[in-house]
Amino acid sequence: MKTALIVIDFINDIVHAEGKIPSCAAHVEERQAITKANTALQYARANGWLPILVKVGFSAAYQEQPKDSPMFGKAHLGKVLTLGEWGTAFHADLDVQASDVVVVKPRVNPFYASVLEAALRANKVERLVVCGVSTTWAIQSTVRDAHDRDYQIVILEDACAAADEQEHRASIAQLIRIAKVVTVSELPSLN
Repeated sequence: MKTALIVIDFINDIVHAEGKIPSCAAHVEERQAITKANTALQYARANGWLPILVKVGFSAAYQEQPKDSPMFGKAHLGKVLTLGEWGTAFHADLDVQASDVVVVKPRVNPFYASVLEAALRANKVERLVVCGVSTTWAIQSTVRDAHDRDYQIVILEDACAAADEQEHRASIAQLIRIAKVVTVSELPSLN
């Protein structure tokens, strides 16, 4: 089965302690989520899976920013999530390769107004293996939308993080009804 590994929002503004909105930084560190995502990326590349790295961000003029959004509405005021700046660069610890597909999204959901669906269809992908931050927002949004697009979905639970463990666990408990949940060490069982 053609598979893509989607790694979401391991960018400096969100997961680096010095980021502008480091809501997940401590939990990412505590769970070693980037290290586990790197293991998954290595596995994906070795097994012919399509590696896709997703980042949220807005142009310097913030034209695509939803100004009325409780989540993104004030981003322009603090110059948060500006594409091309340090804040939207992938965290230095993430193993990014030139051959990886990079998807930029202007909202929580990576399917919205991005090239994600085109890349998946062009590569005849049927199964998505998902990890990243935050379990509460981007992972939930991705998994729910992918489910309704008829993809088979697998969540790498130990390569995800949220604001804290309680939020993370609550999200996984909801998503288990529409996705398979595994750890990175269980990746070989998917082949």
